[in-house]
Amino acid sequence: MRIGELARRTGVSTRLLRYYEEQGLLAPARSTNAYRTYGEEDVVRVERVAGLVRAGVPTRLIKVLLDLEETQATDVAASCPRTVAEMLAAELAGLDERIACLTRSRRTLHDYLVRTEHDVLVADAARATRDAGGVPAPV
Repeated sequence: MRIGELARRTGVSTRLLRYYEEQGLLAPARSTNAYRTYGEEDVVRVERVAGLVRAGVPTRLIKVLLDLEETQATDVAASCPRTVAEMLAAELAGLDERIACLTRSRRTLHDYLVRTEHDVLVADAARATRDAGGVPAPV
């Protein structure tokens, strides 16, 4: 597929897809006429990258995460230089802080809604998340 179709399927603009490529997050194949071509695996990767970006993960860390996932899939015993480990540990602490903040905010919204006459919306949202393949966060 070409970049326009990938953009339509993932909801990510073509400009952002090019940025992902510049950042090393996406590596499209090139056809003989130099057009970018994408496969189904690129749809999955773009959705993963976009989800991480929406969650507040910086693109430099997304690149590291994706590289680590690929390395772990092929070489479980891969070594990690100390400088990389220190950077990852700092990023992990930042992620934990953001997750804790989001969890508190989620709990506040959830608790408020269940105390209103709109509590059915909470169940509907959880069902939609589950049906989409996600897992609703615990309360």
